[in-house]
Amino acid sequence: MSLIFVYGTLKRGGCNFHFMAGQQFLGEARTPPGYRLYELDGYPGMIVKPDDRDGVTGEVWSVDAAGLTQLDLLEGLAEGLYRRESIKLLPPFAGQSIETYLCARSIHGRRDLGSTWRE
Repeated sequence: MSLIFVYGTLKRGGCNFHFMAGQQFLGEARTPPGYRLYELDGYPGMIVKPDDRDGVTGEVWSVDAAGLTQLDLLEGLAEGLYRRESIKLLPPFAGQSIETYLCARSIHGRRDLGSTWRE
């Protein structure tokens, strides 16, 4: 099982939430400052942004190997759209090994969404 932080369309109520079927929701979460969301053609992309002061809100899920494979396909890892990386989260998930999908494309000219994605 892998712990995954999701912050956009995979969250409960999001248009891609069905990809989380069979996985276990562990709770709402937030990154420390240093991360930011940007608009990417109708969905968000999270980047590392050292001067950010807010962090990003999302959810932590326990995902099995088959689910992780499906998420990697959805997020376009093979195409270089996103990359899956370990990140730190604030309590209650501080100190745990958590991964997320970071935007691997340029955000130049993209709208800054702040810390929370709302569809």
